[in-house]
Amino acid sequence: MKKNVFTLILAVVAGSATYATEPVAEETKTVNAQASTVTWKAYKVTGSHTGTVALQSGNLIFDGDNLTGGEFQVDMTTLTATDVEGESRDKLVGHLKSEDFFSVATHTTSKLVFTNVKATGKNSYEVTGNLTIKGITKPVTFDLSVYGSKATASVKVDRTAYDIRYGSGSFFDNLGDKTIYDEFDLVVDLEFASAS
Repeated sequence: MKKNVFTLILAVVAGSATYATEPVAEETKTVNAQASTVTWKAYKVTGSHTGTVALQSGNLIFDGDNLTGGEFQVDMTTLTATDVEGESRDKLVGHLKSEDFFSVATHTTSKLVFTNVKATGKNSYEVTGNLTIKGITKPVTFDLSVYGSKATASVKVDRTAYDIRYGSGSFFDNLGDKTIYDEFDLVVDLEFASAS
């Protein structure tokens, strides 16, 4: 009798454990590319430049209210500068799209795929992802916040990791005030479908 009771209890516990660990269905929410923005800021000894690049597609993956993943692609052909106008802008954008920088004719898109998401507080996450620029993929880690149907992130990128060395003091000597710093910033503001 004791053996039968023990077997029954074991069966109930095992059944409960199996039920408790069943995966919850994740929900993929498509990002509204037209309503979202990606802003860049690059720095040099004599100042900085700012601009935008258009998001081509993207999604965020949630388990309930918790962010668990995401994937984004930007259209590098839309790369532009916003701090200069006219001929100065055309010259800067043309240089950024050239082989010296992003080789846009060959590499028309860049991509970010989340590989790890860790909650750091209410609506806040530390995200690690694989960022692909010019066909080169390297890991990046950044903070991301989610509020309702919006998400924001700031990503610091070392361009030299993607073989973009033009004007880098890390690779060339005696550049003086022509030095362009290795790191640039991306500020991403996303809008996506809220939970129904």
